Amino acid sequence: MSETRTAAELDQEAAVRRALEDYYRDGRPPWDSGVTPPELVALVEGPGALTPGRVLELGCGTGTNAVYLARHGWRVEAVDLVDRAVLQAREKAHAAQLDVTVLCGDATRLDEVGVRGPYDLFFDLSCYCGIPPHRRDAYAAGLTDRAAPGARLLMFGYGPEAFEDPISGVTADELRARFTGWQLVDVTPGTNPVPTFWFTLHHTATAA
Repeated sequence: MSETRTAAELDQEAAVRRALEDYYRDGRPPWDSGVTPPELVALVEGPGALTPGRVLELGCGTGTNAVYLARHGWRVEAVDLVDRAVLQAREKAHAAQLDVTVLCGDATRLDEVGVRGPYDLFFDLSCYCGIPPHRRDAYAAGLTDRAAPGARLLMFGYGPEAFEDPISGVTADELRARFTGWQLVDVTPGTNPVPTFWFTLHHTATAA
């Protein structure tokens, strides 16, 4: 069944896609640093590290973190909206001789992308905070439908104060409201010059 979207919503989605494509065409986007963030490293290698399982990265960019996760024993699938980023991510995984599945598609339309799950971990480095508000419930539902019992979501996001557009960014209250069946267990401020946060959510609903 096709979904009905207003002209304003279509324009908003197109504007997001163009902005992302422009970043990758003009050079490396600011969020694609080429360095795996210490927050993810701590989750994978630190005290109480997660047991490697299946992971889905949302907005994987050029594949730095997907490759990192695969090197540490995770079975990795990754999604990005921008063709150029997906090609670079595939090349990076191939050069590292790692089995990483990188798919081009919309993180709010995972049925169309073809990822099935279930996943033990979801990783999002500033993908959600750039999604138009009318697509955010679909993002949350897509992850919930693919979450293994006890799954974890580690999300980095910019606060609304970081943007001129007041509908951009993400807050803890919004995540609590949108992610039914999840518990927000940690919010840690980032170290960026503008407001940023690391959010950790646990999937608490039992499997259907």
